[in-house]
Amino acid sequence: MTLLRDAHDVLLLDLDGTVYAGKDPIPGAVEALSGGSEKQYFVTNNASRAPQDVAVHLRRLGFDTSAEFVVTSSEAAARVLAGKLDAGSRVLVVGTDALANEISKVGLDPVRSADDEPVAVVQGHSVDTGWKMLAEAVLAVRAGALWVATNVDATLPTERGLVLGNGSMVAAVRNATDVEPIVAGKPAAPIMHDAIERSGARSALVVGDRLDTDIAGANEIELPSLLVLTGVSTAAELLRAPQHLRPTHIGPDLGVLNQDESASRVDSKDGWTVGIDGGVLSVRFDGDTAPDAFEGALAVLHVAWSGSEFTEVRFEGNRLGDLQSLLGC
Repeated sequence: MTLLRDAHDVLLLDLDGTVYAGKDPIPGAVEALSGGSEKQYFVTNNASRAPQDVAVHLRRLGFDTSAEFVVTSSEAAARVLAGKLDAGSRVLVVGTDALANEISKVGLDPVRSADDEPVAVVQGHSVDTGWKMLAEAVLAVRAGALWVATNVDATLPTERGLVLGNGSMVAAVRNATDVEPIVAGKPAAPIMHDAIERSGARSALVVGDRLDTDIAGANEIELPSLLVLTGVSTAAELLRAPQHLRPTHIGPDLGVLNQDESASRVDSKDGWTVGIDGGVLSVRFDGDTAPDAFEGALAVLHVAWSGSEFTEVRFEGNRLGDLQSLLGC
């Protein structure tokens, strides 16, 4: 038996919705990540905090890590800008002081007003961003400044539920300028390449809770991925997910890292009969034990993603209610 974590030398772990939700750890996450021999890098689209502050937060929650193992979209955005601008160029910062510090680290000059004639704008998440700061960004972008967004996540998981993320604020600037930003964070490649380079990974596994960022980011650079259902995306979204949003593995939480790698893989499963005929995807379980809804979902998705068209899902038998609920059917 090969545990899922043992099949990879590096785990590239998302934060919000994967290992914690706001100030609270995801139940079981600390225990699930302890004891492995692989390297663990935390790769986050949230640009509001410096890597060292993220590491302090993780350690307080019980995770064993340090700043060198934290890769943020603010770092990736700063490197994107440094590759396109002359040293000392002014960059309007829409975000926290931590984002501004990353801009300074790469030899650029962070400013807070469009009157400073910035040649670029960088926009990252901050709970303090309001109309005045967004207006400065709009003025600069409309004047021709290069625009880089740390990420475009529409929502952000917190201990109270989903709230608006940086992508929702980016949408306001986009709507007022008709300009599309360069994106540094997931699913765009810059942050993923940063994580691979820093970790030295040869067989990395991307782990996250969002199809449109974590899983799409893994597929962008052709890495295997694990979707955990502890944050934003749900199993119901997977049934008709396009190819670029399909994970390699699926689990209810990070605990699947400590199970055999076949247990979470999207594949056929013993006891499950799934097929498509005449536009109907039919599901039947013939095993002697009670059907496991997650195992059934993996078998269903294996067929649903085969390329054959279907318009209806039909469950045969009276023991598949949990699977129906999981898949939203």
